[in-house]
Amino acid sequence: MNDPRGTLSILKQSGAVVESRATISRVKNYWLVKQEPSSYSWSDFVAERSTSWTGVRNYAARNNLRRMGKGDEVLFYHSGEEKAVVGIAKVMRTAYADPTAREGDWSAVDLAPNKSLRRPVTLGQIKSDPRLRKIQLVRQSRLSVMPLATGEFRAIVGMGAL
Repeated sequence: MNDPRGTLSILKQSGAVVESRATISRVKNYWLVKQEPSSYSWSDFVAERSTSWTGVRNYAARNNLRRMGKGDEVLFYHSGEEKAVVGIAKVMRTAYADPTAREGDWSAVDLAPNKSLRRPVTLGQIKSDPRLRKIQLVRQSRLSVMPLATGEFRAIVGMGAL
């Protein structure tokens, strides 16, 4: 029998029918978000302990926000002059209506800082690593919220010597 909450099976124990529910676990996804450090830096984020990721006004980035799941890991990238991944965050609340949007169908998620990288991973380092040549940070540099493959995420974290 199919069940939208997972797999449902009916067991017969001692003459009684017992329902057993095993949920299907969700696969963790990985993301990268970009922020100008003069507007909101990693240290601001760490000091606040969490934030609502609001103000995204690009349809592709909005759709990426909507695909984020609770527990997904997110690389925090300082854009502007620094151009480096500086830390790892976690998605704490999935997409909801962006309270800063005056019009339109925009979304926000809640993020919390998880770990700082020991050393920033610069855009130059990312571009020079063959494992990372296809990531959107290199191909679509203006996109502020982008997915990463598991291997890409791990490669960047490894470069930051976490």
